[in-house]
Amino acid sequence: MRSAQSKILSREAVRTAVRELRRQGERVVLANGCFDTLHVGHVRYLSGAKKEGDALVVAVNADTSVRNLKGRGRPILDELARAQLVASLRDVDFVLLFAEPNVEQLLEELRPDVHAKGNDYTAETVPERAISDRLGIRVAIVGDPKDHSTRAFLDAIRKGPHG
Repeated sequence: MRSAQSKILSREAVRTAVRELRRQGERVVLANGCFDTLHVGHVRYLSGAKKEGDALVVAVNADTSVRNLKGRGRPILDELARAQLVASLRDVDFVLLFAEPNVEQLLEELRPDVHAKGNDYTAETVPERAISDRLGIRVAIVGDPKDHSTRAFLDAIRKGPHG
């Protein structure tokens, strides 16, 4: 089993790895997210994503992008810590950081077979749906129902054990 650190690669290295995997007939899945404090919903999402193919690439939002998406005080953990936590999961094969507001450019660059999104989306609300359709990338909604979030987790910590 590879170390978590060895799974975190540059964008170019992931592109090269994905090309090789596809040449070998492997089905590549791309999942993405902020993963600001890893929780059970993230684990279930990535496990579900892995079941959609042979190799799972996870794009982790860079700190600047998390701040733009989540607001003041976020991220809690810096991008390298979040990337290492995600990379430590058995189902994850490769991790890369990205700063864009969505993964449209990564879909263009990597051309995965499947784009996995969590259950907080539907087939109609996936932000990258149009580009996935244009490139022939299947969109898969995976994971368990969205009844946990980093925001709820942080609120629970702030309230303490007795609310």
